[in-house]
Amino acid sequence: MNEKYVAQDIEKKWQEYWQEHNTFKTEYDESKEKYYVLEMFPYPSGNLHMGHVRNYSIGDVVARFKKMKGFNVLHPMGWDAFGMPAENAAIKHGIAPKNWTLDNIENMKLQQKSLGLSYDWDREVATCKEDYYKWTQWLFQQFYKKGLAYKKEAKVNWCEHCHTVLANEQVIDGLCWRCDNKVEKKDLSQWFLRITDYADRLLDDLDTLDHWPSRVKLMQKNWIGRSEGTQFSFEVPEINERVAVYTTRVDTVYGVSYIVLAPEHPFTERLISGKENEAELRAFVDRMRNMSDIDRTSTDAEKEGMFTGAYAKNPMSGEDVPIWIANYVLVDYGTGAVMGSPAHDERDWEFAKKYNLPIKPVVSHEGEEYSLDAWQTSYHDDGITVNSGKFDGLTSEETRVAITKRFEEQGIGEGKTNFRLRDWLISRQRYWGVPIPVCYCEHCGEQLIPEDQLPVCLPEDVNFVAGAISPLATSESFLNTTCPKCGGPARRETDTMDTFIDSSWYFLRYTDARNDKEAFNKKIADYWMNVDQYIGGIEHAILHLLYSRFFVKVLHDLGLVEANEPFKGLLTQGMVLKEGSKMSKSKGNVVSPEEIVNTYGADTARLFILFAAPVDRDLDWSDQGVEGSYRFLGRVWRIIDAYQQAAAKNVTGDLTKEETALRRELHRVIKKVTEDLDNNFNFNTAISAVMELVNAMYQHKDKNESVNANLANELTRNLVLLLAPFTPHITEELWHELGQTDSVHAQQWPVYEEAALVVDEIELAVQVNGKVRDKIVVATSATKEEIEEQAFASDRVKEFTDGKTVAKVIIIPGKICNIVVK
Repeated sequence: MNEKYVAQDIEKKWQEYWQEHNTFKTEYDESKEKYYVLEMFPYPSGNLHMGHVRNYSIGDVVARFKKMKGFNVLHPMGWDAFGMPAENAAIKHGIAPKNWTLDNIENMKLQQKSLGLSYDWDREVATCKEDYYKWTQWLFQQFYKKGLAYKKEAKVNWCEHCHTVLANEQVIDGLCWRCDNKVEKKDLSQWFLRITDYADRLLDDLDTLDHWPSRVKLMQKNWIGRSEGTQFSFEVPEINERVAVYTTRVDTVYGVSYIVLAPEHPFTERLISGKENEAELRAFVDRMRNMSDIDRTSTDAEKEGMFTGAYAKNPMSGEDVPIWIANYVLVDYGTGAVMGSPAHDERDWEFAKKYNLPIKPVVSHEGEEYSLDAWQTSYHDDGITVNSGKFDGLTSEETRVAITKRFEEQGIGEGKTNFRLRDWLISRQRYWGVPIPVCYCEHCGEQLIPEDQLPVCLPEDVNFVAGAISPLATSESFLNTTCPKCGGPARRETDTMDTFIDSSWYFLRYTDARNDKEAFNKKIADYWMNVDQYIGGIEHAILHLLYSRFFVKVLHDLGLVEANEPFKGLLTQGMVLKEGSKMSKSKGNVVSPEEIVNTYGADTARLFILFAAPVDRDLDWSDQGVEGSYRFLGRVWRIIDAYQQAAAKNVTGDLTKEETALRRELHRVIKKVTEDLDNNFNFNTAISAVMELVNAMYQHKDKNESVNANLANELTRNLVLLLAPFTPHITEELWHELGQTDSVHAQQWPVYEEAALVVDEIELAVQVNGKVRDKIVVATSATKEEIEEQAFASDRVKEFTDGKTVAKVIIIPGKICNIVVK
């Protein structure tokens, strides 16, 4: 064994060994209990960053630990390979997106292998390859046949910088999620998936996800945004129509002093037509339509409105209420119209105050005078109904029930559940994505491409032009096809799918990745699903995680998989920071994983990143911490060598008192590490416990000339096993140095012995009149009399008790002996 630990000498050797011996290959085996651990697959940008290293190291510890615990572990990796950066690189550098992407994949794969990650590379997928996106297209077709995929004209979120539309979930504070450019509204014909059909289930089933962070579940709950209320209509005599509104506070209907339509509402045009100020109204409507939804609905945005000159009838009071147009009402949220009850709603109150509209209190709080100045603290809450005719004196809840019932009897309203969630817009006007497998025929209309013609492949003869048109539209070979129904000429759909479609089912493809007959075999998928532990960033809480849950529910309903949820457990790891900031090239604070691996080795990089902070907290990078981790591995290397030499001396017999204590420490650490890893992620405290064991081994070596051979073998063997999930290369090397011939990662996890943890003796503080004067070691079975006898025999205690009267002796078992003297 080399005297010095040199990571570079051993890491490549063992990576090649694992590859040659298929150490991490996983087979479907119903006789074994499975465990599926998965880190979110990366976009192949070309290089790993430290966030990747942290994510993958966490997953690798879990995978290796579970395998040693006897589970049949599935731990795959692949590439979320479609997307805009590849297309932008093609435009900028004249490189085909496919070549750019595949080159990046190869480089990042080498980097992942250099970290010693235990992936079954036979299951690797890349979403941009035809053998994957063929099945993405097939799944789209199943959604279409079930009525869950449809195309419609819609006002959509448009990013001019990215030249594509965005789903609502991809607009963050009015900006594009990818480039931070301002998002505009544009009318386009687009494809959608009916995620709203699953809103109730997506919301209710959050309660079944016991191993998800509550923060993520709350974010999804708020995004889905279910509310219970009443939908009813106001009569608009001027145009002989009824305008529908939805409210959760129908108990305030007698306080309605106006209603507001969205500028895009279908009645708006008819109401402003012919008015004296029609030109002014039209200019206002046009200006409002061109504002972003975020700007219009932000709590900070100024509320703007104009009176149409028309009135509606309040269905309860019979009063005429003015109809306004305002920026804060959106046509595709709710009914596109809202009632204004300003005494009991903050937004309505601001609008009414600005435009001098009546404010009518209709909910009272017992013993309080209604005050416009104080209303914000209480008057938007439930109370007792007033100024509301026959409903006076009822509670708000009773009033809601009674008024809703009255509307139902009149046939003008009903109780209704509403959602904030909107259907998922999946059309993208980009090239580097999955072509939507649809064509259009003048005679037969919209048609699915026949399944036996899948995949619809991306052409290479395209021009990357800017505008609201996909580059696919520039390829005549792609555009022109034959109608599958009549055989006549047809043109293909030129939009591609949102890349979040690709990542909404990849975890299912991993279960049966080489299947060329179906997306995955149900029996095999049912064995592996759901993912037991999923690991990734909090930034995917709504987008990817919500979409994946939707996909699995649809596939469950289609009979393709038993699972109803994709991910049983979810861990959202913290970021890796440098000097308190997220690493970024612009800040010049990026630490390269390759540089760390080349200097210190992958085991050091892994150990530091797992030890430096709890996995769900942000981690601040420390060069000193990295060096400390490297030094620790050197200490492990040397102590294994020292104890191996001690074992070779073959000193046997009963353990000494010190050896018994050292063995007790070993089994304490085995218990601690096992508890920290068993469905927990307390990696930092587990590593700390192993460090304590190593310290104890050094202390024993420094104080004793020899060590029992059996104990030395037990210590070295178990120390290597405990470290194996964290630092796979050094432990593999040390395992073979200990004379083993198979892989350390194929061994059973060590089990602590309860008997070894039993303490025969304990240290007891001896006080005289409340002050500690000595410490004695007594047998754990010692009686009170024996403890007293040993305490009084202490020379230090005698100094303070001789010649004095002992009033009493207080013994707290296992803690203290207090002698009171006079």
